[in-house]
Amino acid sequence: MDGPVSVVALPLRTRFRGITTRELALVRGPAGWGEFCPFVEYDDAEARAWWRCAREAAEEGWPAPVRERVEVNTTVPAVDPEHAHRLVSAAGARTAKVKVAEKGQDAGEDLARVEAVRDALGPDGRVRVDANGGWDVDGAVAAIRALDRVAGGLEYVEQPCVSVDELAAVRRRVDVPVAADESIRRADDPLRVARAQAADVAVLKVAPLGGVRASLRVAELIGLPCVVSSAVESSVGLAAGLALAGALPDLPYACGLGTADLLAADVVTAPLHPVAGVLAVPRRPPEPDPELLERHAAEAERRDWWTARLHRVRAPAESRGR
Repeated sequence: MDGPVSVVALPLRTRFRGITTRELALVRGPAGWGEFCPFVEYDDAEARAWWRCAREAAEEGWPAPVRERVEVNTTVPAVDPEHAHRLVSAAGARTAKVKVAEKGQDAGEDLARVEAVRDALGPDGRVRVDANGGWDVDGAVAAIRALDRVAGGLEYVEQPCVSVDELAAVRRRVDVPVAADESIRRADDPLRVARAQAADVAVLKVAPLGGVRASLRVAELIGLPCVVSSAVESSVGLAAGLALAGALPDLPYACGLGTADLLAADVVTAPLHPVAGVLAVPRRPPEPDPELLERHAAEAERRDWWTARLHRVRAPAESRGR
């Protein structure tokens, strides 16, 4: 695949994962468009799986779906309670994932945010929290119990600690189900979570796992209920996550694929914004709009950085494929 690379910088509505702009590269192939968007701090070795996902979308296409629609949660960044309430009320979803354990914030802020989200959802909505590995074991146990109380019951807690052993220790001490994210997508052995009985739920992110087909293999081998989540992609990359959610044999939870709402700009004229907490499963990636690609093009220095990164990452992968 030797076509041109489009590098864009998309502004976020709210700081998320410490960034206010999402940089990514888009490539075109015979099957459509692929998105290459490993976070800038990831090294080339980790970024290769993200390239395999982009190449699958652009060159091979995706497996046929088994469902046409996917329920999604709304994602609530580490914002103040009033802002959190507005986000959830406007989204119309019945499930909310709330970011907690943010650096520079305290437990009281997490409790107030989750309480506001519960109020916005009402008693029948589902609340899950995501700590991104921000607690140690004792801190996680205390925080989960407190958050479970103010939430009126948590659906699950995602990645409360960094390591698999810590997840297993937390899981033995709390009643709230534990979901593993980074312990799967950033692990040399993504199946260790299941062997260690460290999680009740597997969070799958299609790009860091290497594409839809690779993610389906992980889901089959890990043997846990799965949630598909995004890595804050544009609508082009988000479509690959929806393709995975559409192809999974079972999908018992709402997915974390409503994240186009976090972007203040996108590369397509009809971004993948949920309607009443639901998204349709696409058969191929959406087509970027040339005007939007030009409007949000990254500065020359950043385009060069991404182009060089993409060249380094895809060269060994493509040589192995020949």
